[in-house]
Amino acid sequence: MTDKYLMANGLRLAYDEFGDPKNPAIVLVMGLGTQMTAWPEALCQGLAENGFRVIRFDNRDIGLSQQIETKKPISIIKLVLRSKLGLSIKTPYTLRDMAADAVGVLDFLEIDSAHWVGASMGGMISQIVAAQYPERTLSLTSIMSTSGNPSLPQASLRIAKQMVTRPNRRNEKAYLKHSLETWAIIGSPDYPPQRKELSERILASLRRSYSPNGYTHQMAAILESGDRRHLLRKIKTPTQVIHGKADVLVPVEGGIDTAENIKGATLELIEGMGHDLPAQLIPKFITLISDNCRLATTDKSKHKKAALK
Repeated sequence: MTDKYLMANGLRLAYDEFGDPKNPAIVLVMGLGTQMTAWPEALCQGLAENGFRVIRFDNRDIGLSQQIETKKPISIIKLVLRSKLGLSIKTPYTLRDMAADAVGVLDFLEIDSAHWVGASMGGMISQIVAAQYPERTLSLTSIMSTSGNPSLPQASLRIAKQMVTRPNRRNEKAYLKHSLETWAIIGSPDYPPQRKELSERILASLRRSYSPNGYTHQMAAILESGDRRHLLRKIKTPTQVIHGKADVLVPVEGGIDTAENIKGATLELIEGMGHDLPAQLIPKFITLISDNCRLATTDKSKHKKAALK
């Protein structure tokens, strides 16, 4: 993969793309502290072969995209406490800023509108894009994400502690051990990866980039975003929600609540899927995403024909 760079919302972001530039665009938005390379190439290539221009990018503060400097470190524990108490949270940036980054990707590439596919935090960002930039949105697919409804079940304290622990990158062995432990907890129990392949992916990601401050900043942005149900109710574009029934990081109730708050949204719950994108499910993901994109195109054509009558 040869990384390319663009300017979006005043920031330098790394990106790459697959497929014919003349085809309808799908933008893939990745989750918390995770680089664009976490979108499997098999998924990207499969969507491209289905007739789409597929674009993935590193969110700000992660991967090879521009890092955001702060005067002092952020305490996630303090932010969580303030959030629980209903107090205001100050963050280096918000998910709304990250949504503006994503729209800036379209601006740079001179794309009028796109199909948005987001995973986890990327699903939250894509939800905001669909709600606040309807003219730039053809369809929405929200994967293993949530609505921000505070009454929903949350990850256990054990899982939360595992997620906020960040080993030193200089000790690759310790970093790999921690990462493998994390994926063993949050991954898909019915679709486990090969340990060797997973280890190679973890180390490749680490060697490409390591952004502990970006991880913390993005976690703060998620906490600041709060309850997004009021935004979800504004979404009019064809939407599907995909969620694993075995997701312990973002429990399945988050996906159900997301679908319930978007008018006309379809919900696909997958047995044995956790908080990852298992290789075994890539053909299913390609079909689900492609079908939703085509539904949006069909609906748009119907509206155009009706307007001409």
